[in-house]
Amino acid sequence: MNTAPETVSAALIRTVIVDDEPVARRGVRLLLARDPAFEVVGEAASGGEAAALIARLRPDLAFLDVQMPGADGFAALAGLAPAATPAVVFVTAYDEHALRAFEVHAVDYLLKPYDDARFAAALQRAKAEVRHRAQDRAGAGLGQLMELLARGATAAAPSVPPGGDRILVKSSGEIFFLKADEIDWIEAEGDYMKFHVGPRAHLMRETMARLEARLDARRFVRIHRSTIVNLDRVQKLSPSFAGDYAVTLADGTKLRLSRGYQDRIMPLLQQAQ
Repeated sequence: MNTAPETVSAALIRTVIVDDEPVARRGVRLLLARDPAFEVVGEAASGGEAAALIARLRPDLAFLDVQMPGADGFAALAGLAPAATPAVVFVTAYDEHALRAFEVHAVDYLLKPYDDARFAAALQRAKAEVRHRAQDRAGAGLGQLMELLARGATAAAPSVPPGGDRILVKSSGEIFFLKADEIDWIEAEGDYMKFHVGPRAHLMRETMARLEARLDARRFVRIHRSTIVNLDRVQKLSPSFAGDYAVTLADGTKLRLSRGYQDRIMPLLQQAQ
């Protein structure tokens, strides 16, 4: 078996399965077998075994249980070098570990029992993350080459961190990790924040002020006391009434930019004039 890391665009997504229950490992393996993009290269039944297995095989992806004998899933990850840490989908029967999973940048958090559709959604997220990492590695290598070729430059341009912040959303018994670039806009709905992600919407119990403080101000702007918009989705600004503006998003959604928040989006207003 070739255990060296491979480029995802030209190879299968090398995957390990870690769970102390053989039946659970078999279930994940059977579901993975339906997708030809994945290759299961190893299994482990404890956190200690998982750390050794991942360090040796350097997989692209790990399906990782949380509570296991000895070291748990988080301890297994903590012992790995950053370069050796794969993308991770946690699979567990306990939802109380979701926040911690978010803090270690897990791709997804599958709550047992899950159905085929929920597993398939986790696979799509895993594919996107693994391919994104492969592109980052390729880009980093190209960047190093360009730097060598341009040694006369006085300073290198700062690199932009990939991905960006993510938001943990628990909705209808499922837990989602929303990447910033997936979110179109956010609105307050009672005691909840409603995240609009393409045709779907997710609710999270949170205040507008606390959420606004967590988001990247360079990307997300509050345009109304109950609305935050992703600047990348803004298509145009149009004068409305009483000094307000109408904000039209790329998908045709129209939102209100109230006068009290115009200073936060002034660069866009200046471009529109």
